[in-house]
Amino acid sequence: MAERTPTATRITFLELRDERRMVREGHTLLDEKRMLLAAEILAGLQRYRELRAAWLAGLAQARRALAAAVRRHGFDNLTVHPARPGTFAAVSLRRHRLLGLPLVEATLELADAQPEFPPAETSPEVAACSERFRELAAQATAIAGLAVSLRVMARDYVRTERRARALENVILPEIDADIRFVDAQLESIDQEESIRVREARRPRASG
Repeated sequence: MAERTPTATRITFLELRDERRMVREGHTLLDEKRMLLAAEILAGLQRYRELRAAWLAGLAQARRALAAAVRRHGFDNLTVHPARPGTFAAVSLRRHRLLGLPLVEATLELADAQPEFPPAETSPEVAACSERFRELAAQATAIAGLAVSLRVMARDYVRTERRARALENVILPEIDADIRFVDAQLESIDQEESIRVREARRPRASG
């Protein structure tokens, strides 16, 4: 990139000062956004850890329930046990915005539909197994929605961080350097003008 050399005029000096003020204001806004995003991401990560711990606990319960159902009915009989239709009615998405970012909370709506035909044999173990895995799917849906929102916030945080650093480490130093250059040039011009004025006022020696 070619080095820019601003014109040393009073107007240029004032324009550079205004530009520096606006860039500083922009940097302040980006820095505030960066801090807010960081706080939301940390809170979201804590929530993610809690949901994941609950999901892992639910997974252990579902495995125990499955083992109990297999012991009671055998694996082959359990695999042909009729599923309840419409068990998972729909995924409900609640959309909201944070600092202009589209975020989402996902929940799995569970239905209590009965199977199309009665099973040959049922038991509390089968019912418990079905319920544990239904709950597991609902927990996984909530985790998936939170993971999407965290990714959206993380990407925007990286962009905001990059822009803030560019203003802080590149743009503002360039403007400050231009201001110092123009100020030094104007000072030199003023000194030269003062010398010319003094020389003009000095009486000339008669010949």
